[in-house]
Amino acid sequence: MNALRALVRWLACLAVAGLALQLFFIGRIALMVVVDPQSTTFQRSEAWKIATQGRVNTTAGPAARRDDAAPSWAQEWVPYDRIADTLKRAVIASEDAEFVYHRGVEWEAIERARAHNARAEEIAARRAAQVRARGKEPAAPKVHGGSTITQQLAKNLLLSGERTLLRKAQEVVLATTLEMLLSKRRILEIYLNSVEWGEGVFGAEAAARHYFGKPAARLSANEAARLAVMLPSPKAFERRPNSPYLNGRVATIVARMPAAELP
Repeated sequence: MNALRALVRWLACLAVAGLALQLFFIGRIALMVVVDPQSTTFQRSEAWKIATQGRVNTTAGPAARRDDAAPSWAQEWVPYDRIADTLKRAVIASEDAEFVYHRGVEWEAIERARAHNARAEEIAARRAAQVRARGKEPAAPKVHGGSTITQQLAKNLLLSGERTLLRKAQEVVLATTLEMLLSKRRILEIYLNSVEWGEGVFGAEAAARHYFGKPAARLSANEAARLAVMLPSPKAFERRPNSPYLNGRVATIVARMPAAELP
């Protein structure tokens, strides 16, 4: 009986802690209606990594600084109207074509990503034995998340980068909350001002100056598409800015941009 009571108390404490965490998240999101977030959980994690482990990337754009005095991250908040429509359209075309229509989560995209990841894991498992036979360690399969812009923002703002079902479920809840409390325009504004575009480079303004030496308001269609294509793996593309994949994908996004609807 005592063990049962202890278990009930433990579960009650866990439920209260979970509710308190959700209320904290809701309060943070509600505050973003009028207050620009100064940093995100992901940014602080990356700043700590740079401070403790140093920088990895050594290549940069024409306006970048790569010396020991460089800050842990570069970010300058700019309002929605000072971000070129070319970048807004490029990001929507590349990351979330249905952004203005969905309510934070694209369940069909998540299912497609799940099926893709399952196939990738099967292929990786078959190849693993052959790779190990050559004395090498097999690479992990590339994981597709199927996340919308709103989900990406929820994860970067408030969550860790771990890949677990619990974290994914929390991401879905937070994405729904963002859509309930913030307008699409505000969600896109916060996303473009906080997303990573290279090692220690966050937000559209910092990215535009880092790679092109100009403000985000003056990005051309091609420049905007190049930034948008970098988003899935910004650090990798920062090291290989002229990769064939990047160049080919830029042309695809430029062609899609006129059809991208803005909030």
